[in-house]
Amino acid sequence: MRFFEYESRAIVAKAGIPVGKHGFARTPARAREIAAEIAAPVVIKSQVLSGGRMKAGGVQFADTPDEAATHAERVLALEIGGHMPRGVLVDSRAAVQHEYYAGVVWDGIRKLPVLLFSDMGGIDIEEVAERHPEHVVSAHFSTLRPFADWQAKQLISSLGITGQALTRLTPIVARLARLFLQYDMTLAEINPLGELADGSFLALDAHMDVENEARPRQRALLAELGVGEQETRQAREPTAFELAGEEVDAQDHRGVAGNVTEFDGNLGLVIGAGGGSLTLFDAVRSCGGQPANYCEIGGNPSVAKACGLAKLVLTKPGVDKIAVMMSIVSNTRVDIVARGVIKACVELGYDPAEKIAIFRIPGAWEEEGFKILARYGVDYADRSVSLHEAARRAVERIGPQSAPVDGPQHDARERV
Repeated sequence: MRFFEYESRAIVAKAGIPVGKHGFARTPARAREIAAEIAAPVVIKSQVLSGGRMKAGGVQFADTPDEAATHAERVLALEIGGHMPRGVLVDSRAAVQHEYYAGVVWDGIRKLPVLLFSDMGGIDIEEVAERHPEHVVSAHFSTLRPFADWQAKQLISSLGITGQALTRLTPIVARLARLFLQYDMTLAEINPLGELADGSFLALDAHMDVENEARPRQRALLAELGVGEQETRQAREPTAFELAGEEVDAQDHRGVAGNVTEFDGNLGLVIGAGGGSLTLFDAVRSCGGQPANYCEIGGNPSVAKACGLAKLVLTKPGVDKIAVMMSIVSNTRVDIVARGVIKACVELGYDPAEKIAIFRIPGAWEEEGFKILARYGVDYADRSVSLHEAARRAVERIGPQSAPVDGPQHDARERV
């Protein structure tokens, strides 16, 4: 779950990291008031959950409160990346001498957070790492032991930073690492972290993401920030299809049908949860297929839940066939998923043998499941058929119209 910049700024300040004078405004009049309170030149920043604000005109500079109101009115009406802004951040303009980058991200391979620091801030850290790798340092740290200041100091000093700058940067970076752990974050970054003429530092921009599953543990923080219980906070607003997927999951406590994401393809997917679903999604694309959706089903869902998800996918405009695929399952009954997807086809008036391009779920109760599929003439595969081969067969059954495209609207990994 992503935070808006004004919320991230509040989290940073709460952790004791210095920030400049700023305020959040939903109207031009309020922007004028905040600019008058700051009593100095300000920056008007659109509050959207997508990038490209500067290029789109969502960041404007104002020297007077009236100018701030004028810019705010324009920015509030500006759509960026398909989003209308929630409001604007009115931020004081700082005379920055040097910009740094400080961030913490979750390393899914090492299963540890990694602290990143660079003396080249203000631009994407990926670009710095690619073009100037000598200006980026990183270090993993434990989620079990308290983060110590010396860990931050050691990392910062490895870039040759000494003296007063090192002394003042160390507690800022250490506090960033601690808030990452405290609030169950997957991303916490300050970019740029500005050094002013007097040697002090300010967090000039901040980005924070919290693990979705941590929301119950972070209720106090979310309530403090005014985050609604039903806000998804992804990089874009959920589509009607995606909201319908959440309803399918909510209607039955048994199993899970989650992370439903809409795409523009013609092959509907009902696929297993976790890494297997990502593998299958990528396999379909690598075989030239056009996924109509991404989703995850597992945890021993009921027939009703499997049926509901299959119906949702089958009725999505543009879907020709569906592929039902998982890795080897132990906590999901193959026969129940088979009953669910066949029930969906029959109730919608489709021939399961025609609408189900492939059924590849080996595991618990597979013999019973395969008997059901055989009765309806559905093409099914056992564990001797690889995930990639199953994906290839599904794409092949769609036909020549599944030629590769430039790319889907959204990356499935945005939502998982």
